[in-house]
Amino acid sequence: MAIGRFPGIVIDCPDPGALAAFYAAVLGWKVKAAPDWVELRSDDGDCICFQQVEGYVAPTWPTQDVPQQMHYDIVVDDLDVAEAAVLELGAVKHEHQPGTTFRVFLDPAGHPFCLCLT
Repeated sequence: MAIGRFPGIVIDCPDPGALAAFYAAVLGWKVKAAPDWVELRSDDGDCICFQQVEGYVAPTWPTQDVPQQMHYDIVVDDLDVAEAAVLELGAVKHEHQPGTTFRVFLDPAGHPFCLCLT
């Protein structure tokens, strides 16, 4: 028996609107904004929320000086095409690339995320 359901995840960041806009463009989801909180929802009801945090410090992946605590894996059909798209949206390709079937990027707030082949 389930006690509840998992509606989504909440991500700390300095600017919820900007980070939600980035992921909305990457995933094609819809944005619902409030002053310090933004929800990003898929048509299927999946949800990522972004909350403003004063004094936010970006993770320092791959070191653990400031732990990443989480990251997204986004499945794509073509790594090169997806890479060009996320770079155009404001992502940064990380210099450390530990695999060949995925690529590591930092979103505009510095959170690591991966583009992974299907």
